[in-house]
Amino acid sequence: MKLSKVSKRMAAVLMPILLLLTTGCTKNIVVLDPKGPIAEQQMDLMIVSLILSCIVIVPVLVMTAIIIWRYREREGRQAAYTPRWEHSTRLEVVWWGIPIIVILILAVITVKGTYALEPSKPLESAEKPITVQVTSLNWKWLFQYPEQGIATVNELKIPEGVPVRFEITADSPMNSFWIPQLGGQMYAMSGMAMTLYLQADEVGEYWGSGANFTGTHFSDMYFDVESMTRDRFDDWVAGIKETSSALTLEGYKQLVEPSTSAVQTFSSFPEGLFEMTVTKYGASHNHGLSWEQAKKFQFEE
Repeated sequence: MKLSKVSKRMAAVLMPILLLLTTGCTKNIVVLDPKGPIAEQQMDLMIVSLILSCIVIVPVLVMTAIIIWRYREREGRQAAYTPRWEHSTRLEVVWWGIPIIVILILAVITVKGTYALEPSKPLESAEKPITVQVTSLNWKWLFQYPEQGIATVNELKIPEGVPVRFEITADSPMNSFWIPQLGGQMYAMSGMAMTLYLQADEVGEYWGSGANFTGTHFSDMYFDVESMTRDRFDDWVAGIKETSSALTLEGYKQLVEPSTSAVQTFSSFPEGLFEMTVTKYGASHNHGLSWEQAKKFQFEE
């Protein structure tokens, strides 16, 4: 279909505005609905970065539309025509100075945010953190609760307002552990134990997933996350101990086989299973662990 001159002119003016409006549809984006202290700080960083970027981007888009409209080809055009114009100190200062200032501000914010949001940095809280050991498998997630002595597959439950120390590894291709409403993602890698602190400030149900492509059933690498009161959490643990079977080494070997899985719960698991997984492929590397904590990963099977 051939567009008229009027339609082309309107498109040239409206396109930048439409781009801004369509990228602002964020109602169903969970990453912009934080439910924990880490996610809230990360969203603040995104908003500040967006505002600072708009200081450059919005004027450029607006000026682009104005220039296209003002200097379009038409009869009786009044815009000045200066083909020999080549330099303006004032304009050079504006279009170089403002972006440089914005970049410097973003650099300072990024450096401060990087240190403040170091994943292995414990969260300040009056509550004692609980530990959850996370193992990425093809194509499922195994969660071990060493303090409670239980394990689950594709189901993660945590107490509200309590920091959670995630120790993350993989017995499969590299993946990425991610609960968008609680914080950023952390890689799960074979032979490594990564540390990530998160916390849920509200009772509720959240969505977790793997964020790396890992093959055929990559899209099934998601899990349910529920934040609950401490009493409900303790009841849930007690219920699993009473009604679920134990996870044996043979059972773990079957879990490791590439396959999808429904939610499973286990009343116990072999002692040192997570450490065995970390050291399964040789020497291990550990991020965010103290010397005493790291030593337990250094043993022969």
